[in-house]
Amino acid sequence: MKKYLHLFDFSQKVNYRTEILSGLTVALALVPEAIAFALIAGLSPLTGLYAAFVMGLVTSVLGGRPGMISGATGAVAVVIVTLAQQHGVEYVFAAVVLAGLLQVLAGVLRLGKLMRLVPHPVIFGFVNGLAIIIFMSQLDQFKNSDGSWMGGSTLLLFSGLVLLTMLVIWGLPRLSKAVPASLVAILLVFGIVFLFGIETRTIGDIASIKGGFPPFHLPEVPFTLETLQIIFPYAAIVAGVGLIESLLTLNIVDEITETRGRGNKEAVAQGTANILSGVFSGMGGCAMIGQSLINTSNGARARLSGIVASLMLLVFVVYGADLIERVPMAALTGLMIMVALGTFEWASLRTFRRMPKSDVLVMVLVTLVTVFLHNLALAVLVGVIIAALVFAWDNAKRIRARKYLDEDGVKHYEIYGPLFFGSVALFNEKFDVLNDPDEVIIDFRESRVVDMSAIEALNKITERYLKVGKKVHLKHLSRDCKQLLKNADDIIEVNVLEDPTYKVVVDKI
Repeated sequence: MKKYLHLFDFSQKVNYRTEILSGLTVALALVPEAIAFALIAGLSPLTGLYAAFVMGLVTSVLGGRPGMISGATGAVAVVIVTLAQQHGVEYVFAAVVLAGLLQVLAGVLRLGKLMRLVPHPVIFGFVNGLAIIIFMSQLDQFKNSDGSWMGGSTLLLFSGLVLLTMLVIWGLPRLSKAVPASLVAILLVFGIVFLFGIETRTIGDIASIKGGFPPFHLPEVPFTLETLQIIFPYAAIVAGVGLIESLLTLNIVDEITETRGRGNKEAVAQGTANILSGVFSGMGGCAMIGQSLINTSNGARARLSGIVASLMLLVFVVYGADLIERVPMAALTGLMIMVALGTFEWASLRTFRRMPKSDVLVMVLVTLVTVFLHNLALAVLVGVIIAALVFAWDNAKRIRARKYLDEDGVKHYEIYGPLFFGSVALFNEKFDVLNDPDEVIIDFRESRVVDMSAIEALNKITERYLKVGKKVHLKHLSRDCKQLLKNADDIIEVNVLEDPTYKVVVDKI
């Protein structure tokens, strides 16, 4: 039993007032987004609220990043909307459970370390795109129920309440940090609207949040291969999107708090949360960068804030629906606009002239894909692929060969730079087979044979020398290079001969 106690971080020093008040603030901010995301997916509002409760509670207790908030998200809603329309909510629940199983498997296999492959420009683009999406989503609050823009006194009143909320959130921390500024702003606007009887849009105007405890409910779908074929593509995408968004959010919170989370543990927690969400009538979800930033900006650093947020959300649904439905949307709109402004990496704009053009391209492209396609996983994948191709292109141009004749008339080619598929063409151009002496040494002290294309290049260059009766020696092949040559011998004919009188470079890493 003791080996599991670390999951709850009992030894961590906790500022209970900050954690509880921040959790209450986050709970208020979760309500309209959970409702909105459920409606985007074509599901009932309670489906989003139940998902927010289950996801938030489970990941707060078991997750690898204290202080990070999870719940129903737009990224997941966009994926499952087609499934909900074509097959119904029961298939959504089944897909969410399967997505959770895939995420747990990813965590067990320790695939969280793959986030190391995400370059910083991709993270900049992801964050900036997400900030723009958060801001643009708030513009809908400035529209009437018929879709037209507000005007006249209605617009002035709503805008005034939004600006008041933003002013309090911006100014209060400069005077005191005893109470989360976002909570004070929400309560102040709520008080003004209530005391003066101001007519303005509230949470209740969007949808009712009244309900009971999330009901345990196994998905009512046929357990057949056909069902699996239907839900698996959606489950795989939900699992991938959820993990990417969660692990990127984890990295961002790591930077803000100057601590280090555990990606694989978070993957297992996200998977467990989705499994439970699917069997407790929830639409599933992942980490939420907006709410996580609200939480961390309030000073919350422990698991308690996330637990309080989840439990308070359930309290709102079961007992406090009538009161929470009267909270003005202007207050929550102002809060989310401030989140968007705080999320955007303004420093990235100053790096345009300092960063390599390829990095700027990656950052801008990821931002555009995020904003216009609302597909965070695709945006990150596109960014990583482009960054990898740019990296490969740059390294392909770096292969060089120092050439000289020694006192015995032997021609030396000292290769430096990686030999891989991108640099093979330049590598082949370095050699003058017909005019070289009878004995040639190719030295790899400062190079590496990386892949099968490189092995094939070595075969071809040695064949060219052998055909004209010249002898070739390879020097200083590292252990991993020799292993590649050995493995390739069963696939292609390896004509490489290493000189045994030279010591092999051994990697100690």
